[in-house]
Amino acid sequence: MMENWQERTELLIGLENLNKLKKAHVLVVGLGGVGAYAAESICRAGIGEITIVDGDLIHPSNKNRQLIALESTMGKPKAETIGARLLDINPSLKLHIIQEYIKDDRMIEILDKPYDYVVDAIDTLSPKVFLIYHSVQKGLKIVSSLGSGARLDPSKIKIADLSKSYNCKLGFVLRKRLRKLGVTKGVKVVFSEDKADQNAVIVDEPGENKKSTVGTISYMPPIYGCMCASVVIRELIEG
Repeated sequence: MMENWQERTELLIGLENLNKLKKAHVLVVGLGGVGAYAAESICRAGIGEITIVDGDLIHPSNKNRQLIALESTMGKPKAETIGARLLDINPSLKLHIIQEYIKDDRMIEILDKPYDYVVDAIDTLSPKVFLIYHSVQKGLKIVSSLGSGARLDPSKIKIADLSKSYNCKLGFVLRKRLRKLGVTKGVKVVFSEDKADQNAVIVDEPGENKKSTVGTISYMPPIYGCMCASVVIRELIEG
């Protein structure tokens, strides 16, 4: 048996599949409650190359659910902080850190690489739509996290094609927007069949791209992130 940190992963999936993961390149966009856990789970599984993207800083409001939100990390860039953590897990990881909010041509530029999988953990609607759209246009596999807020029951979380998701307002709006762009299927999503508690949602700015403050609980976004990672890992070793 291998005397290294990946020996238990090898015991489960075998050396051939472990080597598949080592050769893979995964893009994770958004490093909040969902994305940070997705990135870490992907790293711990042995993915050899990871690109992480986020332009945000760590804020006190992140502490109830985000992996890297600690008193010692307040005000630090999320991408750099999670990047340091990933390299502390696997110093051999080929890591690319993009500390910026991506949109428009910059998004297309970042996607212009042969990623083996893309993880969408973006909170804001428009960049989320266009990340999914351009990933599909480029033939990249992608898994997207839908709404994890205003929900408590982890047993209701599902993995399905976006076209099969339900009881999720974000999923509804995504389907509508993507349909106009000609994308009707082929996007894996993590969603909850549990209806959101509307009493836990405060609308800050109205409109189609409205900003809201949504109540969250410690374990829901991490589970979404881990389930996104599971889609990536399982499809890479099965492919």
